[in-house]
Amino acid sequence: MTPSDVDYQRAVDLLVAGELVAIPTETVYGLGADAANPAAVAKIFAAKGRPADHPLIVHLAGHDAVDHWAEQVPPVAWELMETFWPGPLTLILKKQAWVPDAVTGGQDTVGLRVPGHPVALELLRRFARAKGESDGKPAGIAAPSANRFGRISPTTADHVAEELGERVPLILDGGPCKVGIESTIIDCSRGEPVVLRPGHISPLHLEAVLGRLPEIETAAGAPRVSGSLEAHYAPTTPLRMVAGERLLDFINAQRHRGGKCGVISANQPPQAGMPHAWRLMPADPVGYAHDLYAALRDMDHAGVDLIVVEALPLGADWAAVADRLRRAVAGAGQA
Repeated sequence: MTPSDVDYQRAVDLLVAGELVAIPTETVYGLGADAANPAAVAKIFAAKGRPADHPLIVHLAGHDAVDHWAEQVPPVAWELMETFWPGPLTLILKKQAWVPDAVTGGQDTVGLRVPGHPVALELLRRFARAKGESDGKPAGIAAPSANRFGRISPTTADHVAEELGERVPLILDGGPCKVGIESTIIDCSRGEPVVLRPGHISPLHLEAVLGRLPEIETAAGAPRVSGSLEAHYAPTTPLRMVAGERLLDFINAQRHRGGKCGVISANQPPQAGMPHAWRLMPADPVGYAHDLYAALRDMDHAGVDLIVVEALPLGADWAAVADRLRRAVAGAGQA
């Protein structure tokens, strides 16, 4: 799906005027505002109900804007950009002094990304031209996921409308998101790069550039980043993770109690004793990640008392999906 020139122009006009626009990316839909305008950025937090100290990711049209936003860009960061941008990789770098605290959560770092979605890139280019004509500075769009804070990230325009309704003046429809989970976040601000949030770009992908498997860090000394809270990506229905060998017994126990449960599993449903709803998932981590948020959202609307997710396989290639589900379990059922 491709927006018209009229749609793009309306989106640019809204952004320049300090308003919000929901934009498609290859990861999830984002709720965008002019990242250089603190008043516009504040509207993101108000629309989402997001804590003010939670930093945002700035989306750029290309590498040439990085130096405007980041004060120190180590050589390894440029290597990662050259390899993975445009794409689902966010780099944490020391920020330029002018970058608004509203974007960084008051930290001395900023998260930057060039998204790999044609609609997002076209909007960023048009917005950059419009801003360049007015103030001559490289433009960026701050854009966390376009949903209420802590809830399931949207992967279609309809999901955004369901989540935010009239709180967002325009939703640019770019079709379903290709990746389906948020970007990998790598901190390049403190020396050796470390992963702060796993994503579609896996440790093995990163090893090819870094020459080693990167660490995944959750220590207190790391910068705060998007999606790092313990409870996140969550449905309003309670959610449980159950090991595969216990799954049928667990489902039967729920049924005997009179409870309705929906199951998310990469295995076929049983022939007898079916739960109220069953979502069959791809057996590979990339396909599973693509379908995850839509599956959680469907189950949240299925009229069940409990969503049951079959435990994932072990391994680094499942780290990103496991991260999202762990946080979803922690936040589920908190209406």
